[in-house]
Amino acid sequence: MAAPTETDVCIVGAGPVGLFQVFECGMLRMRCVVVDALDAIGGQCIALYPEKPIYDIPAHPSISASGLIEALIAQAAPFRPDYRLGRQVVRLAREPDGRLRVGTSAGDAILARAVVIAAGAGAFGPNRPPLDGIEAFEGRSVFYAVQRREEFRGKRVVIAGGGDSAVDWAVSLAEVAAAVQVVHRRAKFRAAPESVVRLEALAADGKVAMVVPYQLHGLRGTRGVLEAVEVATLKGEVRSLPADALLCFFGLAMELGPIAEWGLALDRTHVRIDPATCATNVPGVFAIGDIATYPGKLKLILQGFSEAAMAAHAIHPLVFPDQALHFEYSTTKGVQGIAA
Repeated sequence: MAAPTETDVCIVGAGPVGLFQVFECGMLRMRCVVVDALDAIGGQCIALYPEKPIYDIPAHPSISASGLIEALIAQAAPFRPDYRLGRQVVRLAREPDGRLRVGTSAGDAILARAVVIAAGAGAFGPNRPPLDGIEAFEGRSVFYAVQRREEFRGKRVVIAGGGDSAVDWAVSLAEVAAAVQVVHRRAKFRAAPESVVRLEALAADGKVAMVVPYQLHGLRGTRGVLEAVEVATLKGEVRSLPADALLCFFGLAMELGPIAEWGLALDRTHVRIDPATCATNVPGVFAIGDIATYPGKLKLILQGFSEAAMAAHAIHPLVFPDQALHFEYSTTKGVQGIAA
């Protein structure tokens, strides 16, 4: 068995908040190993909506999810993070010297003074609508995420759902699709007010059709090629929507996976933390981003960024117990990479 990799901090999750944790730790001269179950860096931003515009990142009026990840990777690069992708963290144990041993599904091990859980929604997958035969269409004309907007150019698209993803993609695809129809069981949407205003404006201009109040009822097509989406009212009234593609946005099914067995204080599928330090109830284990919860928590990337900074400062005395930490602004200290 290969010797474990020794580092200062092991970060579980390579999404935007996990990447910024690398930067914040690096600024305090702490090395990081980053583990992620996906085969690519970026978490949900890359796996589910790489081209989706994000509007609430400071100094960026609009930035695509993939653009944000590229910038965060570049920002973390001077600190030479060790990315371990395509593997899940499956074990956590404490060594006699107090360090934490993290074991992965690939059989490797990481020894660290601290572990930061930045796993977003944990192990995630889309909530699928209960439609007969939907499996035959998945990946061909039924999708749960948009990888490339151009793939829907000139197509008749039906979007089902009432949250941010459904509303944002309806607004975006209205620019390229031949037709966009939004199916939702009620007239009220659970999305950012500004996005709903844009959607309503497009509907008023006839660029988006609002199919409300309806819900998905069935699919018509052959060999995975969609011809129409059947929708129905709560009274059972059925209508058919001609369609080349169906996008279903009903949220994610979230599971903590093996993390749930670590003895952490949990609130359903979230980890409770001290908001001042992002520490969990397990010494040396911290949580940041969407997976972390505390009173007043907002599930925003920018709040996850703030938590990454607080966690890094709380971790520093664990890595350097004999060194006092003197707070400095980045404009004063600059960015100095960690030597190999």
